Amino acid sequence: MTSSRTRGSVAKPTDEASADGEYDQRDRSIAEVESGEDAQVDVDGSHDSPPSADGALVARGSAPISSARGAARSGPRISIVIPALNESESLPELEQRIRAALTGKEDYELIFVDDGSTDDTWKVVGKMVDAQPTVRGVRLRKNFGKAMGLTAGFSRARGDIVIMMDADLQDDPAELPKFIEKVDEGFDVVVGWKVKRLDPANRLILTRIFNGTVRWVTGVKLHDMNCGFKAYSRDVIRTVPIYGDLFRFIPALAAWEGFRVTEVPVHHHSRKHGTSRYGLERILRGSFDLLTIAFLTKYSRRPMHLFGLFGALLGAVGMLINLYLTVLWFRGESIGHRPLLLFGSTLFLAGLQFVSVGVLGEFLTYLHQKRIRPADLPIREEVDATSGFHRPGRSLHG
Repeated sequence: MTSSRTRGSVAKPTDEASADGEYDQRDRSIAEVESGEDAQVDVDGSHDSPPSADGALVARGSAPISSARGAARSGPRISIVIPALNESESLPELEQRIRAALTGKEDYELIFVDDGSTDDTWKVVGKMVDAQPTVRGVRLRKNFGKAMGLTAGFSRARGDIVIMMDADLQDDPAELPKFIEKVDEGFDVVVGWKVKRLDPANRLILTRIFNGTVRWVTGVKLHDMNCGFKAYSRDVIRTVPIYGDLFRFIPALAAWEGFRVTEVPVHHHSRKHGTSRYGLERILRGSFDLLTIAFLTKYSRRPMHLFGLFGALLGAVGMLINLYLTVLWFRGESIGHRPLLLFGSTLFLAGLQFVSVGVLGEFLTYLHQKRIRPADLPIREEVDATSGFHRPGRSLHG
């Protein structure tokens, strides 16, 4: 069994094969489809590297992936992506249980992403690749975090349904058919709801507070947004970018893009091996990410509504203060030594700066909208009454 290295952030397809020849010129077709434009990395497996400048990886068991948009795609219907960090003891049992749940029922592939493990995780993945043709492996150069692991796995996924789950055996593979059934019913995102969590009391309280806050901020009525057991249609993976720790908010971003989101109850099992990496730092990061989601879903297409509002309020207060001081000055009072003059002037200038940021944001939004082609519009399907023509639409970036 061999493995090959690719460089992260490959912007254009080249005429030369990669270092050991495993990845070749399969991306040239996408460049032709794009009428000569530079091919860019996307998450549907069209290119040889994940979409990050420092996310280079080593891939095992990779197979050529059809990258022409709208073309018929060969390969498994289901892709299961599992990021793993020091989970060598859990992976063999997890693979066996997934095989028992899907063999003979679904055509699937299992993609393990080694996120810089320091134990024998990669060796275990290698053995499974040799033993099972459904297993593929991707190894990152170091620990980049779960978002990069998912992005790398999604970039290699070939299925029309992409499922993510954790490697610690807390998610039950026997429930995979429930997720697949929901996607087949027409939903684009299916989120697992751990009805009875087997977590410490402090974590249960924090999880409930977090989920309640997410429901209030995003308007997406899910019981367990933070559950790592989720299924997506391929259009969602193409449309929603993943960076930082925003992977846990994919359902909220997908709902904002107009995708159909639902949830299914799942069982939660105790961790068998290793230790949990849940801590205070993760809670703080999640809070900051929630602010990012609130901005992206409410104001990314209309930034002036946010910055202009703050600017108008600050500017109005500053102007009122300065008008008051101006009246006093006309009445002969000295105002140059009064701190209120500096305060009012500062508020007025801060308001102007907020409005200026809003104008720049609107300008950038306008330029982005001009670059959107008709094929990039978030159309689910379309029908032509005159000709009886009907076809599924393509999602944004799809």
